Amino acid sequence: MKNAARGQIYFGDNLDILRQIPSESVGLIYIDPPFNTGKIQKRTQIAAIEAAHDGYRGFQGKRYQRIPIGTRGYIDFFDDYLEFLEPRLIEARRILAPNGTMYFHIDYREAHYCKILLDGIFGRESFINEIIWAYDYGGRPKNRWPPKHDNIFIYVKNPKNYVFNYDDIERIPYMAPGLVGPEKAAKGKLPTDTWWHTIVPTNSREKTGYPTQKPLGILRRIIQASSRPDDIVLDFFAGSGTTGMAAYELGRRFMLIDNNPEALEIMAKRFAELKDVEWINFEPKPYHPVGRTRDIFDNLSLQHNK
Repeated sequence: MKNAARGQIYFGDNLDILRQIPSESVGLIYIDPPFNTGKIQKRTQIAAIEAAHDGYRGFQGKRYQRIPIGTRGYIDFFDDYLEFLEPRLIEARRILAPNGTMYFHIDYREAHYCKILLDGIFGRESFINEIIWAYDYGGRPKNRWPPKHDNIFIYVKNPKNYVFNYDDIERIPYMAPGLVGPEKAAKGKLPTDTWWHTIVPTNSREKTGYPTQKPLGILRRIIQASSRPDDIVLDFFAGSGTTGMAAYELGRRFMLIDNNPEALEIMAKRFAELKDVEWINFEPKPYHPVGRTRDIFDNLSLQHNK
């Protein structure tokens, strides 16, 4: 990438921005759109301060009180969720490189509807995997099996030609290493389509306070598997910016898009020490279905290595 930033972060409506991106220019797309839960998604940040008498007993036997210091959130509700997603997914397919891949992260409430929509846009033959991300955290209702997983659908532009870096994927331990021999046990095995991975722990250095932050470990695995060094990785529901951070660490370029000021505030703190990240306050331009405007990306070499 010559004379341009390693990453770009856009503040604006993602559909307007997607329509300005050149066709077949992005190697990998990961999106984690709102799950349409019908709730306000929020996360309250807590600080522990030393207390003289009240509170709980903690480090070194001292007493502490938990003090809320701020709450971040957004309304996760759309009257017509699929109508909201469809034009964005159509643009996503258009801008994917000929060997590009898209990971679509959703939960059980909307997964089956979204799968049908994705089949219609990408073609059923372009569906590669459904990843089940399983975790064990939070409440356990007593009137049903506790829901403890998300769904990640994987679609490619061309089912006969797409990136999958088998040898680059981080291995996981064998559950019975004594049965496979010392060489295989030392190397580990390729993860299956069921990924056991904790959510971002409350006390983790990774924690940003964003309500739906996803773990770096999940995004690292996706980017290792389905992109190449210096590819562009796009997330147009960027949230806390985890996709960009993982892409940067792995030597990829990235583009992040979000229209939530709180998300941009968190990303500003998270990327503060990275010098080659460009921030763009996007102003909508006329949309031309044929011959789309490309000048906002003139300073970024978006041509994917085919």
